[in-house]
Amino acid sequence: MSLTGANLILKYVRQLDASPGVYRMLDAQARVLYVGKARNLKARVSNYARPTGHSSRIARMISETAQMMFLTTKTETEALLLEQNLIKQLKPRYNVLLRDDKSFPNILVTKDHEFPQIKKHRGAKKEKGAYYGPFASAGAVNKSLNQLQRVFQLRNCSDAMFETRTRPCLQYQIKRCSGPCVGRISARDYRASVKDAQRFLSGKSTEIQERLASQMAQASEAMEFERAAALRDRIRAMTQVQTNQGINPRTVNEADVIALHIEGGQACVQVFFIRANQNWGNRDFYPRISADHSHAEVLEAFVGQFYSSKEAPRQLILSHDIENADLVSAALSEAAGRKVELIYPQRGEKFELVSGALRNSKESLALRMSETATQAKLLRGIAEAFDLDDAPKRIEVFDNSHIQGAHAVGAMIVSGPDGFLKNQYRKFNIRGYNLTPGDDFGMMKEVMTRRFTRLIKEDPGRTSESWPDLLLIDGGAGQVSAVAEILETLGVEDVPMVGVAKGVDRDHGKEEFYIPGRSVFALQRNDPVLYFVQRMRDEAHRFAIGTHRAKRAKAISANPLDDIAGIGASRKRALLAHFGSAKAVSRANLADLKAVDGISAAMAEKIYDFFHEKG
Repeated sequence: MSLTGANLILKYVRQLDASPGVYRMLDAQARVLYVGKARNLKARVSNYARPTGHSSRIARMISETAQMMFLTTKTETEALLLEQNLIKQLKPRYNVLLRDDKSFPNILVTKDHEFPQIKKHRGAKKEKGAYYGPFASAGAVNKSLNQLQRVFQLRNCSDAMFETRTRPCLQYQIKRCSGPCVGRISARDYRASVKDAQRFLSGKSTEIQERLASQMAQASEAMEFERAAALRDRIRAMTQVQTNQGINPRTVNEADVIALHIEGGQACVQVFFIRANQNWGNRDFYPRISADHSHAEVLEAFVGQFYSSKEAPRQLILSHDIENADLVSAALSEAAGRKVELIYPQRGEKFELVSGALRNSKESLALRMSETATQAKLLRGIAEAFDLDDAPKRIEVFDNSHIQGAHAVGAMIVSGPDGFLKNQYRKFNIRGYNLTPGDDFGMMKEVMTRRFTRLIKEDPGRTSESWPDLLLIDGGAGQVSAVAEILETLGVEDVPMVGVAKGVDRDHGKEEFYIPGRSVFALQRNDPVLYFVQRMRDEAHRFAIGTHRAKRAKAISANPLDDIAGIGASRKRALLAHFGSAKAVSRANLADLKAVDGISAAMAEKIYDFFHEKG
């Protein structure tokens, strides 16, 4: 009989030395239970071999351990970085796990253009320019951009659109852009506005306001009242930006304020982003924890995982002290290439900032716990209504969207105990070339085939949480039959499914439900479970429609001239100005193409051949 638990761990301890490194504890099915780091692997792992003195969580983890794996590192800092990467990759059951790890948006002021653009940016910073952020959400960025455009009137259009403009757009008419595309502002004055915007985003707003006030006074003295009024409006807009940012700390230039509240075995972490002495919004996170995790453990794990894919600011202001603060600081400093300081304040402005974040954390967790209790009750109601063995932990809802078969997409949304899991939504571009336009059954078959083929490939043993406990299909008997056929072909026989059809007169509230092997049935109109199903179905429909519209808009805005080698912005503008549209260019004869300014005879032949060879 193979060893497990403490006896197994003791066997490993005898083979270890005092090196720093990372250890993994695995169960009998080779699933990772826990990932940990150690300054001294032998000393750390030997703690697990003790027969007593463990919390219930650790004792349960030890009893399930059937195998261990080890990686030695040169330093404990390397071990910390490796540990956090493995936790994010493997998602072990007994670790604190940060579940929401999206990137945060920034404001980008571009370079390499005479008239730089200001815009929202998310993801890798590959484009040349100056980045300002992070902001807590896309909404926070959009709001700031909207107000910054009122103050500095920088363009937000793409370079391609800028090159093809022949008259000012609506942004110019509503005084959100200075109209550089059509020469309404000189390059010198525009550069000055760009510099002012960058100074403002760097926290030098007082200096800018003083200069604008001085310019307004000079304009008034010179009786240039229209210019003075414009400057007055810019000052007001700048003041509004600062007011909307809320608390702007005087002594904190660049920091993330991180506050943790734990209650009832659940945790909420609030992060406030302070940059250039300005509050750029806050986000809440709900890491997965166990009831016996301490504040220090949770906060250290959160910081490690949160900044494993993000650059840390110069200061992290924490609500609780952590045990390995020096180690975490060294790891973050090494990754950032500059010093990152961890602060646990007891008084002063930093203490006020973290106290405010802690209040937010408590309120957010209380609201979430209330919503979670309601969600759990609804999931139990779903199980009862649809004869499931247990309340489902993962519900996948599917819908299709198209216009007479064109730009067809399938959509999948996911719901569970924590509500909608938007980071797990999926879209499917329908590829079936042999489908009859508008064949909803065929589209649904394609979507389900692709979804479950991938699931079977990635997790044939069904050991992860990515397998659904319930499928909701937007449609009636035909849709359910099509899905059942696909699942049977793939050998998936134990995933329940329910078809949701609009019912009599397609009336909202008279939905009919189709389950294989059961007669069609309905729920009472005032049943909370019915409202819950409607909400999930409507969310799937919203996501499908949005995906379809984005695909259609991309197709509509596509310009065939962009596919011709050698046609840049200036030549495209010349062709469109001469012929009026890309369609007219495609119909033009060779002589007319040669007559366009800037189009050589060789280029005219290339354009002509492109359209007529395709034909």
